[in-house]
Amino acid sequence: MAQLSDLINLDLSDSTPKFIAEYLWIGGSGMDIRSKARTLSGPNDDPTILPKWNYDGSSTGQAPGEDSEVILYPQAIFKDPFRRGKHILVMCDAYTPAGEPIPTNKRCAAAKIFSSPEVEKEVPWYGIEQEYTLLQKDINWPLGWPQGGFPGPQGPYYCGIGAEKAFGRDIVDAHYKACLYAGINISGINGEVMPGQWEFQVGPSVGISAGDELWVARYILERITEIAGVVVSFDPKPIPGDWNGAGAHTNYSTKSMREEGGYEVIKKAIEKLGLRHKEHIAAYGEGNERRLTGHHETADINTFLWGVANRGASIRVGRDTEKEGKGYFEDRRPASNMDPYVVTSMIAETTLLWNKS
Repeated sequence: MAQLSDLINLDLSDSTPKFIAEYLWIGGSGMDIRSKARTLSGPNDDPTILPKWNYDGSSTGQAPGEDSEVILYPQAIFKDPFRRGKHILVMCDAYTPAGEPIPTNKRCAAAKIFSSPEVEKEVPWYGIEQEYTLLQKDINWPLGWPQGGFPGPQGPYYCGIGAEKAFGRDIVDAHYKACLYAGINISGINGEVMPGQWEFQVGPSVGISAGDELWVARYILERITEIAGVVVSFDPKPIPGDWNGAGAHTNYSTKSMREEGGYEVIKKAIEKLGLRHKEHIAAYGEGNERRLTGHHETADINTFLWGVANRGASIRVGRDTEKEGKGYFEDRRPASNMDPYVVTSMIAETTLLWNKS
């Protein structure tokens, strides 16, 4: 008699040409990833060939009950690390039946910015450092922390090893490999300063693909924590007090910044970002004011400053960039729950399209 695990891992390639496509989209809160699956046949590597689909937007906070149909447009395809074989994950964005992007569809506006000639010619690269916290189910308390109590102070946990310092490494490694299998450009992982907190990095990725890859990486992480019976939190300050918050530091460069003389281009871009500081902060994640306090490796939310190798700045420039006179910089302001479509496109818009005059 087949076991449940045998059926979950059943290889369909010998019995049918059909495959399963898991359609993913972002729900009404802006952070809830939704998905549902359908059976398809034919090519599975071109999103323009995949059929559009629909869902009940009244159940996701994205449409009224009397006119609830929302249409999914396939935008990017990834291999499915859960079903494997020919099966795929499909990142979608959402539209009304008339073809208008719904208000929570941030990808559409981002794609317009990234497709503008001024932005395309600069080939913007992004590297996003996604921090997150693993929580014990039911009590919503960080993994590895004593129930109702606290571990020792921060210090030994960052990039730490050992049962008393690293909590949830099996989840983190499973996520790392699953992202590589899916085709996500994940470039690394590490334990973070607060125990129970981790980070993965996506990039360098070009333009809109940075947002697609980060959202699918978040989906894969939530699926893995679902299997493990653990909750993942993207709250920017999950534990009040003398504990680090969680951010999504966004590294950025353009073609001009990566070429000779790029350091001057970087400084001009940072000047523009400073002039639009309030607009960026407003779009960089909910609850960010609890994290950006001027402590725990952050700049105060109302202050814009930049510096070389300064992790207490809004914008950090690396020593290598300063030395070589070209490279990239890091925007340290985005919260862990930011929308990567919003943040990446806004950085490109401010630095490449916005005229400060």
